[in-house]
Amino acid sequence: MMEYKGYVGKVEFDDEAGIFHGDVINTRDVITFQGTTVEEIRSAFHDSVEDYLEFCAQLGHAPEKPFTGKLMLRLPPDLHRKAYIAAQHAGKSLNAWIADCIGETAHV
Repeated sequence: MMEYKGYVGKVEFDDEAGIFHGDVINTRDVITFQGTTVEEIRSAFHDSVEDYLEFCAQLGHAPEKPFTGKLMLRLPPDLHRKAYIAAQHAGKSLNAWIADCIGETAHV
């Protein structure tokens, strides 16, 4: 994984074609890049993000932000109740409790 200006690029190697190719994975907009060396793929990733930002500016649209900090979560009612009770027991809001739980388990 690579990161540039908050955008995360995932890279794979195509052995048959002999190239690295990648996609920005934390936006719904399609941003791709490719190269034959690590330096080329890194440069292509940066160039693709810059091109995307420039294109958005030319159109007068705000680029999609990689993350807004908002997460819509759907749970079965029984699990929602259990999470709420656990949060109350911990003396936290449900939001803070879920954020803490994710933070404890997400080691990316």
